[in-house]
Amino acid sequence: MATRAADTRSRRYDPAETRQRVLEAANLLFSTRGFVSTGTADIARQADVSEGSIFYHFGSKKNLLVELGRMYGERMVEAMQLPGEDLADLEPGITITRCFDYCAAHKAWETIMSGGEGAECETHFHNPEAEPFYQASRGVVLAWCEKQLGAQMARLGRTDVNIPVAASLTYAVVHDALDRAFAPGVDEAEREAIKLETIRFVRAAGGVPTEPRRPAND
Repeated sequence: MATRAADTRSRRYDPAETRQRVLEAANLLFSTRGFVSTGTADIARQADVSEGSIFYHFGSKKNLLVELGRMYGERMVEAMQLPGEDLADLEPGITITRCFDYCAAHKAWETIMSGGEGAECETHFHNPEAEPFYQASRGVVLAWCEKQLGAQMARLGRTDVNIPVAASLTYAVVHDALDRAFAPGVDEAEREAIKLETIRFVRAAGGVPTEPRRPAND
């Protein structure tokens, strides 16, 4: 009887709501218990849906991790570009600062694969189990970086920049900076110094003016 009751719980929600409930539950449990220590039954209980609905919507726990990676990437993009902002206005001093602020507001996911406290930031994500999350997140953020860099170079009249390569290199630099800045034992002063050096480096590499135009709603 208990199994039958559990299997009918997802009928209370429409498919879109069920899917979102599963994502939010997995996000919570992976970040507090770890990926390995969290089973699909745990996620189903947390989301108040049937376990079968998880496999229906995502296919596997690994695929669920991929979707969480995409969700993380989308939220990072939303943090970097506020509604109504022109991509060309978003120079490194703005976007990198927002990346740092986002990761400061959301504790790191460094323990998501092994257990322990964590939340929505991919820094210290070195466990091989996390690769699906990392690659999905990277794909979303890198696609946005290419669009933003393309818009910025067009405004500056630069036609000599290989946008995909430059965006990939910029992503790698900022990712490494976040990894360093949010490592255990790094204090606020050191984190700020890492952020400022990252901004300086990325500006110099891209030929971006040090006193750029600011977005109208900043």
